[in-house]
Amino acid sequence: MLYVFIVIIIILVAIILFINMHPAFGGNPSREQQEVYERFDNYQNGNFVNQVPTDMSNGIFGTLSMMRDSLFSGDTERFPTGDIPVSEIDWDKIKSEEDSLTWFGHSTFLLSIDNKKIFVDPMLGHRASPVSFAGGSQRYSEDLLSIVEELPPIDAVFITHDHYDHLDYASILQLKDMVSHFYVPLGVSAHLIRWEVEEENITELNWWDETEFEGLTVALTPAKHYSGRGPFNRNSTLWGGWVILGENTRLYTSGDSGYDEHFKEIGERYGPFDLTLLDGGQYDDRWDWVHMTPEEAVQAHVDVNGENMMLGHWGAFTLAFHDWSEPIERALLEAERLEVNLLAPQIGKTILLHKGLPLSPSQWWDY
Repeated sequence: MLYVFIVIIIILVAIILFINMHPAFGGNPSREQQEVYERFDNYQNGNFVNQVPTDMSNGIFGTLSMMRDSLFSGDTERFPTGDIPVSEIDWDKIKSEEDSLTWFGHSTFLLSIDNKKIFVDPMLGHRASPVSFAGGSQRYSEDLLSIVEELPPIDAVFITHDHYDHLDYASILQLKDMVSHFYVPLGVSAHLIRWEVEEENITELNWWDETEFEGLTVALTPAKHYSGRGPFNRNSTLWGGWVILGENTRLYTSGDSGYDEHFKEIGERYGPFDLTLLDGGQYDDRWDWVHMTPEEAVQAHVDVNGENMMLGHWGAFTLAFHDWSEPIERALLEAERLEVNLLAPQIGKTILLHKGLPLSPSQWWDY
């Protein structure tokens, strides 16, 4: 019995050391940062909190049901059959001065607004996990890290929160020397600084903070979610969405969020938007507080007063129990019902935002 206890202690110590030493787990806000955060209403008892009280526990029955579904969900189409198609990238369009959007799956968007090249949640890696060999979900296609060599210089990267499917260690390592500036929610700078991003190239914002970047108006907006990259730092950093306002394009990206009243408030403060990027995948009734359903995402688009919408948080990883293409299929039905123009370009395809946006998706996911 003593030997078993010693082995358990050794394993636990090894896990703790691994988490502390492996850079992919990121860093933690300094004591000085935490003292600043204590002044804010959305920081309580050493943790960030949502605008409305949010019960983040699944309970014993929710946990057991997820274990059941993990073991017995083999008959679903949670994963595509083989690699999904990725469009040949049109680098001339991306590098042009036209306002444009290129989706790389999940919540990763490359934008050109006022000829500023902007990356939102650049997750280009192989797996949404701190290690490459386990955890999370493998990308449906080959990883996209090779595109970094072809990218133009990136003026700004916007991070919505620090989860592995949005803030990817391998991607930041590849990108950091070609990015002029990083915009992140409070606390997320700790991860970037550990990964040797220069501190002067990072701006942290709280909800409703607003700043200017080379003629663009930038604001961090609330979301109903949570944060953390390990078992010991849950909610030590903030999460949110981003408003980016240019001369011809007013854009809003939600980040991960459950549906709530904050979308209407965002619309009242910053709408209308020419384009919204709404996360509407990886949903489940057991965590409806943290991720919207496709129908809720379309309603959020209406709430913020958007003109054109793209659905994110699908098309790259399986992090929930629904079929992999269900989010876009459900969103299209709801968009038709509410008369919303929902864009659904193939991964890697560039859309010019002011030259006749496509009104009918190609349904490439039926490959």
